[in-house]
Amino acid sequence: MLARRMSSEHIMLLLASASPRRRELLSTLGLPFEVLTTDVDESLVSGEAPERSVARLAERKAEAGSRLHPKALVLGADTLVVLEGFAFGKPRDAAQARSMLRQLSGKKHQVWTGVAVASAGRPTSSRAVVAEVGFRALSAGEIETYVATGEPLDKAGAYAIQGRAAAFVTELRGELSAVVGLPMSATLELLRERGMVSGA
Repeated sequence: MLARRMSSEHIMLLLASASPRRRELLSTLGLPFEVLTTDVDESLVSGEAPERSVARLAERKAEAGSRLHPKALVLGADTLVVLEGFAFGKPRDAAQARSMLRQLSGKKHQVWTGVAVASAGRPTSSRAVVAEVGFRALSAGEIETYVATGEPLDKAGAYAIQGRAAAFVTELRGELSAVVGLPMSATLELLRERGMVSGA
């Protein structure tokens, strides 16, 4: 997927995320960008809808980056896995990763990802995108083996659909990129609105 640059390409595009998955997805647009990390409180608010949570956190990350680099356009993102009304962020440790995977086993869940853009002098814009993922039943041994790889420990819901957990998935409704962590349709829409691209 390649996006055509506009004449305003001197504007620096920054990705406020340390996630290599988001970096790889954004690179498919063919736009030059740099990566920065921001220190943002990612605590969830009790009773907040998941679509609002991911949009709010994506906005906070983008705005934190914009404060550091006011001449840049900063892109932020956040992802939550939601099962039966309960939101799963990144597991604290291996024990919590096992618990999350046991709960997801044999069930369908939603993956919400928010994406936002911020720049000085303009209101922050954001979108929230949802996809539905179905897991087959997982054995205790499969969960243990997967957690031992370390892959689940920095992923919302304790799994990477583009990694070893692809073998767990029986159904996907929605954008794969949203589950990976950066919904490309919404990202392109936001970048077009800010004049970074003219099309895809």
